[in-house]
Amino acid sequence: MPMEGREQQLGVNNGTKVLSPNRLTFSTKLKTLAERARRIRNEPLKTMVHYIDEEWLRESWKRIRKGAAYGIDEVSAKAYEANLDSNLAQLLGRLKSGRYTATPVRRVYIPKGSGGRRALGIPTVEDKVAQRAVGLMLSAIYEQEFLPLSYGFRQGMSAHQAVMAVKTSIATGKVSWVVDADIRSFFDEMSHEWLMKFVAHRIGDQAIRRLIKKWLNAGIMEEGKLTKASSGAPQGGVISPILANIYLHYALDLWVEKRVKKNIQGKIYSVRYADDILFCFQYRRDALRFMEALRRRLAKFGLRLNEEKTRLLRFGRFAERDRRIRGEKRATFEFLGFTFYNRLSRGGKYTVGTRTASKRLSRAMNVVTSWCKENRHQPLDWQQRYLNAILRGHYLYYGVTGNFRSVAAFYRHVVKVWHRYLSRRSQRSYIRWDKFGRILRDHPLEKPRLPHSIYGGSSRLLAPR
Repeated sequence: MPMEGREQQLGVNNGTKVLSPNRLTFSTKLKTLAERARRIRNEPLKTMVHYIDEEWLRESWKRIRKGAAYGIDEVSAKAYEANLDSNLAQLLGRLKSGRYTATPVRRVYIPKGSGGRRALGIPTVEDKVAQRAVGLMLSAIYEQEFLPLSYGFRQGMSAHQAVMAVKTSIATGKVSWVVDADIRSFFDEMSHEWLMKFVAHRIGDQAIRRLIKKWLNAGIMEEGKLTKASSGAPQGGVISPILANIYLHYALDLWVEKRVKKNIQGKIYSVRYADDILFCFQYRRDALRFMEALRRRLAKFGLRLNEEKTRLLRFGRFAERDRRIRGEKRATFEFLGFTFYNRLSRGGKYTVGTRTASKRLSRAMNVVTSWCKENRHQPLDWQQRYLNAILRGHYLYYGVTGNFRSVAAFYRHVVKVWHRYLSRRSQRSYIRWDKFGRILRDHPLEKPRLPHSIYGGSSRLLAPR
């Protein structure tokens, strides 16, 4: 029997007695699991499923979104909560005995910024709880493996940190070229076979691996038709983000860190947020060679670059200097909903500017316009609360240093369309601007603000080669 298995059963660690998992609190078990992952680096971790008990499932329940759409069983979170103790106990029994069966996800579509539709897979509430339970376990283990270039869906990491890392890397690093890479339909084309191989590197517990396989093979229900797939993980699945991070950790991140950095002449800086990836290079020849190697690397694992969206552009302080000399158009690229561009500060120092991407701003404005039109007859207090919630959410994401103009433009749009549709409550209900000013005093909308400052210490420069 491997030493790890004996330690888990006997409750000993280097001759010191430790509590069995069932006698530990959730937070302690999570820390214990992370410590095991740090200590045992060269072999898969076994006997992990014993950590999952009713307390673990209850914590998983707390961490799922209660207001999200329900799955094909049409059981809402509120209905599931009515008999929560019984439901969690039954779920635990099926998970432990192997009788748990994953339910197919319900296919829904949401609009994309490009005008198309994005397919989402909505699991049942019970599947969400089970997936969160295993996802917490995987996160505790793989946080010890993931590299600093990965920012998406990780505890303590955020999109704002990724944005700040890009800005800092370009502004202070040796960057003259940027590869804006886009993986085509990543969540649809992720190979199940490769994913399970990657998971097996660190997860030796067959029960956990069987659960992951069940979710991958559950299928998709759309208009009463069940579709099975040998690839992909549904966007909308609770466990899909951590599985995506595991996949790209082995398929891409380690390759960049261990191979690419050792075989190029200049510097390279990388930032990845889930399947959104950016590579910054010192030399153009390195960037061109990398793009060819990247296509081969992705193809090995069943992935492809979206050639229409992947591009190489000159960017950085030297690109800005030459652009000004030649009178050329300013180079820009988009990442995580922001447009990045070269600029000079008031003191003449080079920096990287960011503003809300035009498609994202237009989409947000269109949503507010449609809402105000449909709800113009609702009470003013009710409309004010909703619009302020929209404004707060917009500020919390797009309110970064240097983006005040775009944030203020969104605020002005909200004010304008609210006035427009309050004035259309009836044929004679036009509201003069002086009267609307009094409405705004009694029902104020939140003014533009920038919660995320580049000077607040949240940015982080990624280590170059």
